[in-house]
Amino acid sequence: MATQIETHIQYNHSYMTTEDYMAQEEDWDRDLLLDPAWEKQQRKTFTAWCNSHLRKAGTQIENIEEDFRNGLKLMLLLEVISGERLPKPDKGKMRFHKIANVNKALDFIASKGVKLVSIGAEEIVDGNLKMTLGMIWTIILRFAIQDISVEETSAKEGLLLWCQRKTAPYRNVNVQNFHISWKDGLALCALIHRHRPDLIDYAKLRKDDPIGNLNTAFEVAEKYLDIPKMLDAEDIVNTPKPDEKAIMTYVSCFYHAFAGAEQAETAANRICKVLAVNQENEKLMQEYEKLASELLEWIRRTIPWLENRVPEKSMSAMQRKLEDFRDYRRVHKPPRVQEKCQLEINFNTLQTKLRLSNRPAFMPSEGKMVSDIANAWKGLEQVEKGYEEWLLTEIRRLERLDHLAEKFKQKASLHETWTRGKEDMLLQKDYESATLYEIRALLRKHEAFESDLAAHQDRVEQIAAIAQELNELDYHDAASVNSRCQAICDQWDTLGTLTQKRRDSLEVKQSSRLYLEFAKRAAPFNNWMDGAIEDLQDMFIVHSIEEIQSLITAHEQFKATLPEADKERMAILGIQNEIQKIAQTYGIKLSGVNPYTNLSHLDIANKWDTVKQLVPHRDQTLQEELARQQANERLRRQFAAQANIIGPWIQAKMEEIGHISVDISGSLEDQMNHLKQHEQNIINYKANIDKLEGDHQLIQEALIFDNKHTSYTMEHIRVGWEQLLTTIARTINEVENQILTRDAKGISQEQMNEFRASFNHFDRKRNGMMDPDDFRACLISMGYDLGEVEFARIMTLVDPNNTGVVTFQAFIDFMTRETAETDTAEQVMASFKILASDKNYITIEELRRELPPEQAEYCISRMTKYSGADTVSGALDYVSFSSALYGESDL
Repeated sequence: MATQIETHIQYNHSYMTTEDYMAQEEDWDRDLLLDPAWEKQQRKTFTAWCNSHLRKAGTQIENIEEDFRNGLKLMLLLEVISGERLPKPDKGKMRFHKIANVNKALDFIASKGVKLVSIGAEEIVDGNLKMTLGMIWTIILRFAIQDISVEETSAKEGLLLWCQRKTAPYRNVNVQNFHISWKDGLALCALIHRHRPDLIDYAKLRKDDPIGNLNTAFEVAEKYLDIPKMLDAEDIVNTPKPDEKAIMTYVSCFYHAFAGAEQAETAANRICKVLAVNQENEKLMQEYEKLASELLEWIRRTIPWLENRVPEKSMSAMQRKLEDFRDYRRVHKPPRVQEKCQLEINFNTLQTKLRLSNRPAFMPSEGKMVSDIANAWKGLEQVEKGYEEWLLTEIRRLERLDHLAEKFKQKASLHETWTRGKEDMLLQKDYESATLYEIRALLRKHEAFESDLAAHQDRVEQIAAIAQELNELDYHDAASVNSRCQAICDQWDTLGTLTQKRRDSLEVKQSSRLYLEFAKRAAPFNNWMDGAIEDLQDMFIVHSIEEIQSLITAHEQFKATLPEADKERMAILGIQNEIQKIAQTYGIKLSGVNPYTNLSHLDIANKWDTVKQLVPHRDQTLQEELARQQANERLRRQFAAQANIIGPWIQAKMEEIGHISVDISGSLEDQMNHLKQHEQNIINYKANIDKLEGDHQLIQEALIFDNKHTSYTMEHIRVGWEQLLTTIARTINEVENQILTRDAKGISQEQMNEFRASFNHFDRKRNGMMDPDDFRACLISMGYDLGEVEFARIMTLVDPNNTGVVTFQAFIDFMTRETAETDTAEQVMASFKILASDKNYITIEELRRELPPEQAEYCISRMTKYSGADTVSGALDYVSFSSALYGESDL
């Protein structure tokens, strides 16, 4: 397309002084007006030019030399084109009244710095055509051409240079003057096509059709550009050298028409740019509000769930709670961590864009500030930590409860088995009809029972202690435990009472020595075996290899006592053998029952066999537990091995990110590339965190609650990982905002490095922030002369929330704020004023005509009605709208 071709042309012009130029104009007056063809062209052109202005005042002229003779329309013409008021005209019709009016017009022309040569009021009043045309040309030159300036040229040269530039890309067009260069009409068509390609199809024009080309240009200009037809195509084509003044007058109308359009286009572009920024900011605000609301609602719903500390009655139910909590940590919370981080990034980016576009800071709805979300998140994590600790405590409690409950049942069963039939035995009256020998035997038997009863006292006390601990730990079936324990205690008291009564009733204290010896040795040995059986069947709970090793050692020590126990067993059975041997020797018929004890040698033998069977079973149980604890130890070491790598890795990455954020050796883009690489490395490292989570789940499922091989817990790793994700995202956002600030405010990389170096020097704590004293010292080192009032003002800019620190982003914003070139409310108002043709209001039709549809409807929906004295129907107030865009008023 011809309009898309860029052509660079060197223009060589000689510049004339005002006197030289006006002298040249005098030559034109003497030479050109002598030609009748030129005079005809000037008369037509100048008349049309005057009417194009007079019609704004509701009048026109027919005959240029006649209609200006009384000076009235001449004065009116000057008022219209200058926008100024002339002295009040004389209303008389006498010659001197006309001369006075014309002189007022000529005096006004002269007051604008124009020298009128050989033009007097009398000649105009007398209808001198040459003088009238000369005067009109002087007016055209002063008000339509003289102010044209392109690259420091003026007047004719400026208009010529403008025409050359606009028509340079077009074929068959070479504008070198204001006469023969315009004869074929292509230059006029090129001017129109350059600015309004929709009006003329330039490709179809032919150089050999000058009249057709000229008429096309005249008709299009009159119909679409409001430029009246001032020339005749035939006059231009048939004249060897068309009149220069007529051509210049007509062409100047194109300059003014298109220059105004370009100005309006520039104004519209500025408004569209400002509105686009505003719409984007509003979208970011809405997105922030939506994301903040959703996150706060999720926190509001989650906290009551984490605060629910109602314990379950069974281990399986608590395990389900723990699994639900793991799902929360692994599945539900991580996306919310990302949302919180993204929310902070969006907020910082939005505030940066608002600062760069000279807009007021964004204030979220009440309760949705970043600090509000941070506080809510902190509350969530506190409740979450408490919930996890409660879960683990509850699991330990239930594990302990299950162990104690089983132990209680076992001991209670053993005791109840032992006491079965004891009350009936103590209530027997067998001594009433017994002989002395029999009574003595009963007494010895009773003493053996008392010894056995005393030996069982510890078991009853253990049962009561276990029941008390179950109550203290809030065992769910404490009622049945208490009922059973109370029955045991009541029965024990009854046995004690009955034992004492029977002892009081028995008087015989002698018995057979061997039977008595058997009873005395069998009872404690039987108690020992009962205790051994109880210990071998005793349940245990351990949490480390050391604890199970301690139990194994104790078991080995017990096994070492078995040979001595076996000797005692053989001795007791030897007494029974000796009794049988004596009976055989003396022919005594034995009753088969030891009168001093209910224990028989068969009871001793059977219990010993039970002990021998339980020992290897206990060995197997302990070895299985040892294997489980060894597996747990492997899990601990496996977790610790990874945690001891991941923990320092996270810390190292945090330090590396911190170093990159303060590094000034490269550009911001270099920093961004390094940070992106770190971000990718962190993303790739996520698999290690997931693997550690898996190991941690195995540890929790194995009910492992401590790990001496590492100081890192999964909670430490999670917090560190979340901090790392947040830090890398926040640091990338800070560098992006620095790039945005640098590009928007024209800061060079050297300036940015200088700002960073100054900031780093006074960042004494190396935490990316300066306290007020260090900030003051930094400003003084950079040449600021600070008083208390001025420093207080600056602090309100860099620390509006009174946090007591100055961040690097705030420091950069301050250092660039004073020199920033941003759109202002006044500039937007001026742009709207251009679109509104200098009115104090703008109409809906003008907005839709000048702006793209989206921006036009945006303005229409937000502008208030204009209420000034000059208002019309549909008038809108663009002043208050522009102020509201920059926070200076409310719409």
